Parts: sequence; C-alpha cells; structure tokens
Amino acid sequence: MTKNIKFAVIGGGSWATAIAKMLCVNLEEIAWYMRNMDSIEHIKVHHHNPNYLSSVEFDTKKLKLTSDINEAVAYADYIIFAIPSAFLSGELTKLTVSLKDKVIFSAIKGIVPETSLIVGEHFNKTYGIPFENIGVITGPCHAEEVALERLSYLTIACGDAEKAKIVAQYLSSNYIKTKISDDIIGTEYAAMLKNIYAIAAGIAHGLGYGDNFQSVLMSNGIREMKKFIRKVHKMKRNINDSAYLGDLLVTGYSVFSRNRMFGNMIGKGYTVKSAMMEMSMVAEGYYAAKSAYNLNLGYGAKTPIIDAVYSILYEGKSAKKVFEKLTEKLD
Repeated sequence: MTKNIKFAVIGGGSWATAIAKMLCVNLEEIAWYMRNMDSIEHIKVHHHNPNYLSSVEFDTKKLKLTSDINEAVAYADYIIFAIPSAFLSGELTKLTVSLKDKVIFSAIKGIVPETSLIVGEHFNKTYGIPFENIGVITGPCHAEEVALERLSYLTIACGDAEKAKIVAQYLSSNYIKTKISDDIIGTEYAAMLKNIYAIAAGIAHGLGYGDNFQSVLMSNGIREMKKFIRKVHKMKRNINDSAYLGDLLVTGYSVFSRNRMFGNMIGKGYTVKSAMMEMSMVAEGYYAAKSAYNLNLGYGAKTPIIDAVYSILYEGKSAKKVFEKLTEKLD
C-alpha cells in the first residue's frame, strides 16, 4: 500500500461517515471536515456521528476533525467530497487554500446546480483541475450497509489508473471490495441518473404499481441511461457492469434509498415541498431531474422516464396521469 498519502473527507452526512469509517480501517489518521461544530464535539466525546450512521464507532485518535474546510484541504493529498451537490458551490466559496496539485475524488451523486455539470467536470472547468487528478467513487453501495459491515462493492473511476488504485486500496477491507474504471464521465453520470430512476420507482410504488411494473421500469431505465450517457460521452463501456446497472438496481429497490423514499411520498400525494420537509436527508434525484432534463434538450436522447419525473416534480403534473401515459411508452 502506498505510504504517507493523506486523505480528507468533506461532509458530515451518512455517505461521508461511511467513507471515513472505510478509510480509518487502513489509515492512522484522516482529516474530516463538517460544518456542524456540535457534531464535531459530539464525535470527540461519544465517538460517533450523532445525526448519521450513529452505530459506527470511531477511534477519535484517528480523526483530525475540523469545521474549517481550508484546514482539511491543506492537510490532504487526496480529498474526497461527500456532500449534497446542491451545497458544493457554497462550500467551495470558503476556500482560500489552493486545490492545485490536490487529487479530488467525488462521492457526490448529483449535478452542481449553478453550472449544470457533474462534479468532476465542475472541478475541471471551474477550478482548472486536470482530469487525471479527478476521480469518482460509486456503488452499488449504501452507507447504511457499510455501517453494518455487510459485503459491499465500490467502483473507483479516474483517468489516471494509479490514482484509482490508491483510493481503491485505502477503501478496501474484508467487507468492501473495489474495482477500478477509466470511465470517469460515464460512471458519474450513471450515479446521477440512477437517482432519477429511483424516484420513478418510488412514485410507481406510491401509486400502487407492483413488482411486475417495477421490473419493466428498471429495465427501461438502464436502456435510457445507456442512450443518455452515450450522447454525453461516447466510449466503450458495458452498461450492465455494477457501476451502472448494479447501482441503478440497489437505488431503485432498496429500503435505504432516499430517492425511492422521496418518490414514494410523491406517488402517495405529498407535494415536493412537504416530502422534502419530512425527509431529513437530501434526495439528489430531485436536482438531477431538472439538470438531466435541461441537458437532454441539447442532446436529444429518448428519455421518457426522465421526462415523466421532471414533469411531476417541476411542472406540477399529476403523478397518476403522467404514469398512465408512461406505461404506454415502456416495453
């Protein structure tokens, strides 16, 4: 294992907590930035995050906890961002320390609203970070199952295979298996798109559609994802690999999926605002639906599921009526 590489985790939510747990298996110390000072003080005293994955116990001697993002960035060679995409720009405006020469990995499954870019492209275009210093950590993997140390799989994508291998090494353990990929754009778009399909699955469930329809919805979803990603970044990839199809399935079906939960509420008649207020976590697919829909106005891929979710969430159309029409478009 490559020695003396320092890691920082940016974020205080469930996925950030899971990543911190994985890194602590292999590292003597990591920096961990979170905005909430109360959470930091709680972890120092009680050894667990009070708000997310509270069953995970940390050896606090391994944690360099800070509420100053600049301290975490200055400390690390490799920085893993694991905050909701809607909050990324706000956090980055706090930076006074340069990101130049840092290796940045995104564990964010969404689009940056201010630029309508996936996170890797945002760092490349806004901060001039070369793609060989940018990577993606994707599933299929739920933070809740990492907390329970259930066998999970991660795909680590980077233009520089050696950097992907380094991150894979430090995240691996007896319950985390890793593989590397060079499809940084495709895996990140897949991680964003699958949240939209999970919302669709939740809406379908909330409306009373059964497993038979869900299976048709998911099989159409993976084909739709393939068409969309091919328009964005054409390269040889197997859409049935776990980074694409596997991540879609776990997000579409799992009880841990916040996007499915959000969609289920919409299907049951909640307004978008009331569903968001009831959930304590951000459903990335809500923001992704708008970004993907707008991006596709330029690409022109055939995306009836994305279009349906967008029309329900942003145009206020009846979920029941939209899905009745959608069922005629699927096969």
